[in-house]
Formats: sequence, structure tokens, C-alpha cells
Amino acid sequence: MSFSRPGAIDLSALKKPASAAGAPAGGPAPAGASWVLDVGEQNFQQVLQASVDHVVVLSLWSSRSPQSSTFNQVLADAVNAYAGRMLLAQIDVDTNAQIAQMLGAQGVPFVLGVVKGQPVPLFQGTADEAQVRQYFDELLRVAEANGVTGTAAPVSSAAGAEEEPADDPRFAAADDAYAEGDYAKAVAEYEKLLAANPADSEAAERLAGAKLLQRTDGAELTAARDAAAQNPDDVDAQLLVADLDLSGGHVDDAFGRLIDVVRRTAGDERERVRARLVEYFTIVGNDDPRVGQARRALATALF
Repeated sequence: MSFSRPGAIDLSALKKPASAAGAPAGGPAPAGASWVLDVGEQNFQQVLQASVDHVVVLSLWSSRSPQSSTFNQVLADAVNAYAGRMLLAQIDVDTNAQIAQMLGAQGVPFVLGVVKGQPVPLFQGTADEAQVRQYFDELLRVAEANGVTGTAAPVSSAAGAEEEPADDPRFAAADDAYAEGDYAKAVAEYEKLLAANPADSEAAERLAGAKLLQRTDGAELTAARDAAAQNPDDVDAQLLVADLDLSGGHVDDAFGRLIDVVRRTAGDERERVRARLVEYFTIVGNDDPRVGQARRALATALF
């Protein structure tokens, strides 16, 4: 991925409007047209390339955060009103951790524009429709000043679209804490749910993800790699690098590192590493072929 933060145009000093912003310059959107796209690691680079021709707005959100999910609709309504002068790319940070890390997202919602492949910081958190349109109007002025004046083709029609599944109220307290970056509280809430129902696979998956973010919160990858390289027998150092690799999307590297540690350890230390790997399998998903390969490699390392 070639996205780079240097050179970003900072709009963070933009003041709130005293009254509702004027109508978008793009005019009313055709009935049923939409310029909203779900984006992941597979098509992220393609979206960045499109920003050479027209403005792209990135919305980083979490499926575990009702607030950010609801705010996506506010953004979608605003973007569609510009009738193609910009495209909204929605990125779920729960399934695209590498993108979130690369963009420096510290929480959700997190919104930024992209002009000619360069990030234009907009805001973190929610905003009302008038504020959103003010930011978007300014973003379009920045784009025009840089020669980006094209329009995007609609990506879908609202007609016949499937409704999003309702949020599970069981996870409300844990998901809110997760979205706010309070991973310790999120872990505690998910643990309560799992204790009440040990067979709840969704709670187990969410718990594993929250634990991963709690362990890596504030950690610096380069320093962690240096420490692990200098102390190859330090299990904690190896576990931290593996955590950071997994959170950054380097699944095979994380699996490989810990399987190698399993081969070199015994007793309680080996069990700690094995348990961490099993937790990784839960996060990645048992239907992922990489998990099947890693399970076989783990079995060989153990026996």
C-alpha cells in the first residue's frame, strides 16, 4: 500500500458553522443512486488511485460501535447529495486492522479525505450534518486547487438493498468500551458474557480481539522487534511482536514466530505460547486456510 501521511493537508482548524451549510455544489442526487463503497485491504489501493480523478472520503468505523455505524449513514447521506463529486469508502477497522494502523486511527468514527493519494485530515468522532457538509465543501475546494475535479460513477442503487442486522444488545456495554478505546473494560465485559455462556463463540471472538488490542495499546513495533531480536529466549518479547504482527495483518508472521517459540520452549512457557496461538486462531477464524496450516504446524511442534 502506497498511502503516506506526509504532505497531508490539515483542516482540523475549521470552525463549526453558525448555521446550516448551503446546498452541495453537485446538485441533487438521482433517485436511488449511491456513491458509498465498503472497502477492505483487497480494494483499498484501487480507491486511493481513484482519488487522482475525484475526491475520496474514508470513514473508519467499527461494527462493534453502534455510534460509528449510525454515523456512517449521516456521512452516506451527505456524500450522496454531492451526486458523484466524492466517493465514500467505509472501512471496518475490526476486519481491516492493517489499514487502521497505517492511517493512525486512534478511535472511531475517524474521517479523512484523499486527494491525489494524499490524506486530508477531517475529524474524529461524530458531527452534525451541517458540520459534515462544511468539511466536505472545504475538501472540494482543496481538491479543485489541486486539479481534482472529476466525478465518480454510482456504485450501487439503494433499491433492494438489504438492511443491516440489528446490533446484539448483549454486547452493548463491551462494544461501547471497545469503540472508546477502553480495552480493559471491554475485556472485562466480554469475559462476563463468556463466563455466563462458555459456548458463545461470538463473545469468545470479540474477547480475543479486545485482549489483542489491550496488549498492543501503546506498543512500538520497531522497539518490540529489537527487543525480541536481542532476547530470543524472552517469551514475553516474542509474544508482543507476534501480537503486533497479527494486529497489523501479518498473520503468517505471527503464526510462524509463535510456532517457532513452541519448538524452543517447554512446560508453562510452552503452554502460554500455545494458548496465545489458539487465541489467534479465534481472531483470524477457523475457516481461514492459514489457521488450518498453523494448527498442523503447531501439532508437529508439540509432538
